[in-house]
Amino acid sequence: MTAHPPVDVDEQPYAIEIVGLAKRYGAVTALQTVDLDIEPGEFLVLLGPSGCGKSTLLKIIAGLEDASTGEVYINGRLANYLRPGDRDVAMVFQNYALYPHMTVETNIGFPLAMRKVARDVVQARVGEVAQLLELGDQLHKYPDQLSGGQRQRVALGRAIIREPVAFLMDEPLSNLDALLRVQMRTELLKLHRRVGRTTVYVTHDQIEAMTMADRIVVMRDGRIQQIGTPDEVYAHPATTFVATFVGSPPMNLFRGRLDGSAEAMSFQGAFELTHDALGWRGLPDGPVTLGIRPEHILVLGAGSPGAIPATIDLVENVGADSFLSVAVGSDQTAWVRTSAETTLVEGDHVSLHLLPDHIRWFDADGNRCTLEAP
Repeated sequence: MTAHPPVDVDEQPYAIEIVGLAKRYGAVTALQTVDLDIEPGEFLVLLGPSGCGKSTLLKIIAGLEDASTGEVYINGRLANYLRPGDRDVAMVFQNYALYPHMTVETNIGFPLAMRKVARDVVQARVGEVAQLLELGDQLHKYPDQLSGGQRQRVALGRAIIREPVAFLMDEPLSNLDALLRVQMRTELLKLHRRVGRTTVYVTHDQIEAMTMADRIVVMRDGRIQQIGTPDEVYAHPATTFVATFVGSPPMNLFRGRLDGSAEAMSFQGAFELTHDALGWRGLPDGPVTLGIRPEHILVLGAGSPGAIPATIDLVENVGADSFLSVAVGSDQTAWVRTSAETTLVEGDHVSLHLLPDHIRWFDADGNRCTLEAP
């Protein structure tokens, strides 16, 4: 199968457009007014914990669930009243959904056979897809004779052969072991670049989201918390939920108060931090949350001037890095990322320096505060 050229987004409608979408099951609201535009050729990841509504959203796009309100457009066409088979999307499920009594060849070619495509055309297309997925020597085997990774490739092949507007993938790697998941992530990205079709990918695994996505949609309780590139979501989380859900260890959050004057602003919480008023311009006086990633905290010697006193509770070595769990103040714990060559041990007294350019602020409702330009 030949690779598809990049789509000219200036001449195409959105691959998928979701407008005011909501889904209710009786008194339970699974999705709450979701608006989302997905570009042609984009790899978009829906990320969130179990029950956040990401799989429900995917099923509504696929036509496997009906929306309570709102509209779904696929390639510019209203899809609400189209059957799943008429929506020009291909679903790849968590459990592969292969036909056990069919060979790999028949499984891959099944969508074309259902359309009454000529047998010789089906065989030629299956051969192209099998070559793309490195399944050429597996065509006469049955699903129970394949490894988990091979079964996943067959499921992908069955989707690819349809040449849909978009692939919809519902946690397709969750049944694989850790090593195979890493390998399949790489294969999926290579495949996406070669095929060039829009992909909407559901996962609760932030590593999958960060390594695979062009954009991430972070969801919680049926609502979108943030849409952005992996770098944007990691470096500039829109809410405290995103700050702690994305990143391992998560962003450190310290609740406190800001009090300002014309010259300086002071944060009072588990520790005290003072900055010139111009540098923190636009932040509200009153309750706030200070956020900072573990890698943006420097560990200094105990008693360093202007630094925050802390005590090391735990040292976790994770290959090239060490994660330090440190006690700050009377009841606050924070994570610090440092080199695995550290000589620090549990019980050591240290001082912490927060890199000011990497401090993020959130208001009393947990939403990001934006600093004003000087």
